[in-house]
Amino acid sequence: MKLEAAELRRLSLPLVAPFRTSFGTQTVRDVLLVRVTTADGAEGWGECVAMSEPTYSSEYVDGAHHVVREHLLPRLFDAPALTAVGVASALAAVKGHRMAKAAVEMAVLDAELRAKGVSLASHLGAVRGAVDAGVSVGIASSINELLDVVARHLDEGYRRVKLKIEPGWDVEPVRAVRERFGDDLLLQVDANTAYKLGDAPHLAQLDPFGLLLIEQPLPEHDLRGHAELAKRIRTPVCLDESIESAADAAVAIAMGACAIVNVKAGRVGGYLEARRVHDVCVANDVPVWCGGMLETGLGRAANVALAALPGFTLPGDTSASARYFARDLTEPFVLDDGRLRVPTGPGLGVVPLDDVLAGATISVETVRR
Repeated sequence: MKLEAAELRRLSLPLVAPFRTSFGTQTVRDVLLVRVTTADGAEGWGECVAMSEPTYSSEYVDGAHHVVREHLLPRLFDAPALTAVGVASALAAVKGHRMAKAAVEMAVLDAELRAKGVSLASHLGAVRGAVDAGVSVGIASSINELLDVVARHLDEGYRRVKLKIEPGWDVEPVRAVRERFGDDLLLQVDANTAYKLGDAPHLAQLDPFGLLLIEQPLPEHDLRGHAELAKRIRTPVCLDESIESAADAAVAIAMGACAIVNVKAGRVGGYLEARRVHDVCVANDVPVWCGGMLETGLGRAANVALAALPGFTLPGDTSASARYFARDLTEPFVLDDGRLRVPTGPGLGVVPLDDVLAGATISVETVRR
């Protein structure tokens, strides 16, 4: 393909309820969309999952917008025969900025697959037509509120619950949920780097609750600490922020720093690298699951396609559209017996709804070759 132009569109999408984690509370999703068009008339959409502030990672949406416009698109415009597989090498001179790169690669991949009439799920190697859906529950103002939220999500049909935790909000909330909903509930926790290795005796107090995993308890660069923590607690350690590539996954597994990996395409630089992370984990008998970044229906469609690969044996965080948005950017993803269908149309298999796109747009910028 030869890229002709790219549209950088910023959206503001309010969440149906505030979402609180150990690093802050989010009420609105600040979205950067990348829409590319080719000389042959193909079109593709990409979504950047960077947050408004550099709290989850060093990336943030204003920075990603700048990097895409000033540093990534010019390199792709210069490529004489661009393919999705070639995006990573074309952008290799730009260090880091994986979420920005993932958004651009997603758009190019969508355009390429739409032109070929091939779905993203098929291209990645999906083996399922629907995937089990889990739900991520933010830090609540009280345990009673938390129990009400979990009860509502279970009534909606979610097959797994993840609780966000932080120091001061961990053992007692988990105890309350386990006592209220029983041992059969698939339950896990996510610390988003909020603890240190010295907290191991405290985190061991979570062991009796039979959790599926504890996600990213220590800072992202502390693989040695995670390996040591894994020896001190029985709850399996899962890594999220620490894994930025398939190579990172291989090192973490070899060190014993994790027993499970959360795969987020934006965090690792795109869906093609996410597939490589999956492959490394499968080769080492390490289960993976698909994490979420409050994506719109575009990113949700891609995540569902990724989660349909064979190594994704645990329910992910790709919830139904109504979990986060009153109206999603695309036709909504709806739970069916606790599962989400995998789109089968060309490319992502979904497109933005014109009225939602127009209503949520706060700026549009077109960059041409």
